[in-house]
Amino acid sequence: MSRDHSHLFSDLTPLQQDLVYELRQNSARAVMLHQLISEKLGLNATDHKCLDFLNRTGPVTAGQLAELTGLTTGAVTNVIDRLEQAGYVVRDKDPKDRRRVVVKPAEGSSSRISPQFESIMQSTLQILSRYDEEQTRLILEFIRLCNDMTLAEMEKMKNQP
Repeated sequence: MSRDHSHLFSDLTPLQQDLVYELRQNSARAVMLHQLISEKLGLNATDHKCLDFLNRTGPVTAGQLAELTGLTTGAVTNVIDRLEQAGYVVRDKDPKDRRRVVVKPAEGSSSRISPQFESIMQSTLQILSRYDEEQTRLILEFIRLCNDMTLAEMEKMKNQP
């Protein structure tokens, strides 16, 4: 069932409408791209993106991964179980508190993933080279604000019935 959302855009300028459309397009295409990458890695998209967080942050607890991703701790536990079974992560004792368990990327797992992103990174760098430092800072600010908004919206949704 389709719903008309045009009322949400009625106060926007044509340029803002174009930007919202392109953001939605970018989001949808990013989801599809990461779904394809996930399939090539033998993962589902959620597991793949959680692994991406782990590769960027290093060892974290399940609770910390839940905070980073916006997922529930129960969902994160299932993700970790699947990633561990697929050989992408290992559970280890926290060196600071041996009662706690941290999750970290398994040795060699990044070498299984990196080839999928080489072309994407080169294409991204080509795009970024079109902008000067001030423009790049503005883009960075916009993306950070969008990331913060996304996490806030996820929290709102979790608290709705």
